[in-house]
Amino acid sequence: MRQSRKLDHLKYSLALHDGPNASGFADISLIHNCLPNLSWNDIDVSSSLAGISLAHPVIINAITGGANDVTEINERIADFASLTNTAMAIGSQYAALEHSEVQHSYKIVRKKNPHGVIFANLGAYVTPQQAQMAIDMIDAQGIQIHLNVAQEMMMTEGDRDFTGYLTNITNIVNKVKVPVIVKEVGCGIAKEQAKLLSETGIKAIDVGGTGGTNFLAIEAARRQLDVNQETLSWGIPTVISAVETMSVLPKQMDMMVSGGIRTSLDVVKSLALGGVATGMATPIVRLLCEKNIDSAVNWFQEFLHEIHCYMLLLGAVNVRELECVPLIISGYCKDWLITREIDISKYAVNRKHG
Repeated sequence: MRQSRKLDHLKYSLALHDGPNASGFADISLIHNCLPNLSWNDIDVSSSLAGISLAHPVIINAITGGANDVTEINERIADFASLTNTAMAIGSQYAALEHSEVQHSYKIVRKKNPHGVIFANLGAYVTPQQAQMAIDMIDAQGIQIHLNVAQEMMMTEGDRDFTGYLTNITNIVNKVKVPVIVKEVGCGIAKEQAKLLSETGIKAIDVGGTGGTNFLAIEAARRQLDVNQETLSWGIPTVISAVETMSVLPKQMDMMVSGGIRTSLDVVKSLALGGVATGMATPIVRLLCEKNIDSAVNWFQEFLHEIHCYMLLLGAVNVRELECVPLIISGYCKDWLITREIDISKYAVNRKHG
């Protein structure tokens, strides 16, 4: 059952459209700097997440694994990651803990990308011992612990008990040998839960908001259900989740932004909101499946070139300086955040500009 589900996730993630909820990036306007006082060669796009160095701020987020038939696509993703020096996360490894015969669908990633940054991935219900097994399976530099309550509720075979997650995450943090990142799977993280998570000892939060690959829609498609738009729109838009999370995040913790990252400008906006890295999967996987690795690499090199350009246009010499550029939050995101009593004026004034 679990292996079949993994195949369905990959199939429908490529077939279905984003949304219906928007990510919120259209509500963010960056302010042009006509005097950047930089040269092209000054720009440094490298970053770090949870103490792990990144060549650039884009991470291939988790999408699949745990079935023999997805081994080839994981191999392609790993090849792409190696060629572009891109960090990557693999899909939930729980299937490999249950069925050792599918471990190779994960291990192929490290085999094809022996020196790259790779994140393990499991749900918040696992034991610390299982988490360390997942890390060891692929010699991971970090582990993502995912939260996907809404997705589980859409699955006939999904979990129905979500008690004790915070305690369990704390136990995982205290026992495993690598940094722990907690991520949502497309429904976002509100400030109240971000604060609770920040007290567990994790090193970073990936907000995983709405607007991108919709796992509620994927589960509905798997079951051939006619689910209403209100249900499929459940969750917090990515931009809102990022601002809410940053409003309570301790300085020593990092934020990663994912959920509907589709353009280089989305990446730059995410970094300007306080993220140190961004996650995307579907656009890259689609290119690898529908075209070839050369096409995907060429597209991504242009994608990184555009990030470089935007940083110059904003006068930001590195990723950390992007957090200091002024921006305007408007529309639905503005209304939401003001109602939630989050001060958004600080994004527009008293920030470095030139």
